[in-house]
Amino acid sequence: MYCVRKITEDLYWVGGNDRRLALFENIHPIPRGVSYNSYLLLDKETVLFDTVDWSICRQFIENIKHLLGDKTLDYMVINHVEPDHAACIEEIILRYPEVKIICTPKATMFMRQFGFDIDGRIIEVKEGNKMSFGEHEVMFVGAPMVHWPEAMVTYDLTNGALFSADAFGTFGSLDGKLFNDEVNFDRDWIDDARRYYTNIVGKYGVHVQALLKKASNLDIKFICPLHGPVWRNDFGYFLGKYDKWSRYEPEEKGVMIVYGTMYGNTEAAANDLATRLVEKGMKNVVMYDVSSTDVSDLISEAFKYSHIVLASVTYNLNLYPPMLNYITDMKALNVQNRTFALVENGTWAPQSGKIMRKLLEELKNTTILENDVSLSSSMKEEEGTSMDDLANNIIESMK
Repeated sequence: MYCVRKITEDLYWVGGNDRRLALFENIHPIPRGVSYNSYLLLDKETVLFDTVDWSICRQFIENIKHLLGDKTLDYMVINHVEPDHAACIEEIILRYPEVKIICTPKATMFMRQFGFDIDGRIIEVKEGNKMSFGEHEVMFVGAPMVHWPEAMVTYDLTNGALFSADAFGTFGSLDGKLFNDEVNFDRDWIDDARRYYTNIVGKYGVHVQALLKKASNLDIKFICPLHGPVWRNDFGYFLGKYDKWSRYEPEEKGVMIVYGTMYGNTEAAANDLATRLVEKGMKNVVMYDVSSTDVSDLISEAFKYSHIVLASVTYNLNLYPPMLNYITDMKALNVQNRTFALVENGTWAPQSGKIMRKLLEELKNTTILENDVSLSSSMKEEEGTSMDDLANNIIESMK
């Protein structure tokens, strides 16, 4: 059974949702599933913008067959060759053997690497090239490293639709609600959107800034991403988030406390610090156990908050492995412009503070507060002064 949504008079969403997949890219948990978006333009010549993941290919084909009927498919624009969007290219070719594929030269190379039989049907385009399909004329805009090097976006000069590839996407199934104004995005979607951006695109902030600059010169009426809702109003809200995230600026002044604890003593110290911060007026405080919180959530929150406290046990004279993994991910995803404070714990040779400081110094534009708190096995009453000084130092650094 087909399931499509009309975007404009002749443009339709023909994608679908995968609520069974547990891990996006086999890494990131997606408890709310994910949508795979594809769009079909019914002009004098018909155009399909990207395909979908293999998991929903049957639904995808039924959607296209319903809309095309006896018509043929003339073109397929491939903005991004990652398999969650390009897996069904050959299925389309089998059913519509006359279809031509429009893509960047590097996308051609990637499709061949994936083993696609595309010989004789490729039309390669570059930055600024245009094509007309009847009433609609589109322009192709390069978006390399957002987040693969072959990526482009396609702008419809006729209806103002920006087919934005992986830019402006989000985790989460659509559940019938295609447009941003059909959901409460700030309540129900922003956390998934941030987690998607920071873990999938976050490393490439400079390239996102370049795409935002190009987009600012376009009269955008719709943003049609490959995951998540289609935007048809309130563009400033989401583009503003992307601008802030890609500049690595925190969304909020607040304190994120991430602790690594084995038997609860480091957690108790983290609780003590959180309480002192709140009592001193800093109520925007969140706490996470590094062992039980997925690192994709920790990365997302690191992009959100201005200050991060890392409290970790020493483990075999080294850093607690989940904390090491988190800091390594922060470096890999380019977290910067943050202020850190450190709490270490250890029974015979506390080392975690020194190790964390050395690792954090490798992050760009990072401030690490000087008065680390060092604990031996557990926090004692007399160490309250040191913790109080740390809380004061955190609050003072926010001014």
